Amino acid sequence: MNHFDSDPKVVQRVDEQAERQRQSKLQGEPTLARQLARVGVLGWLVVTPTLLGVLLGRWLDHRLGTGIFWTAPLLVLGLMIGCWSAWKWMHQS
Repeated sequence: MNHFDSDPKVVQRVDEQAERQRQSKLQGEPTLARQLARVGVLGWLVVTPTLLGVLLGRWLDHRLGTGIFWTAPLLVLGLMIGCWSAWKWMHQS
């Protein structure tokens, strides 16, 4: 007979931990992979419009010969759209 088999405190702790694990699975607690995927989605929601703003701004500046006249505001606009999209996505999930 194992020493831990006769200790009611150890048995109670193991039972409580097992119950917590069962409850978390029933409640649909997200896994680590799911949480990392959410972080990735948030990153892309911010980065994509920002990069599109930079690309459009660089293209306009190149065509019009205006330095960074269009790049800077379109970068900021893209960043604002990305942050707004991320905020909306976080509050819908």
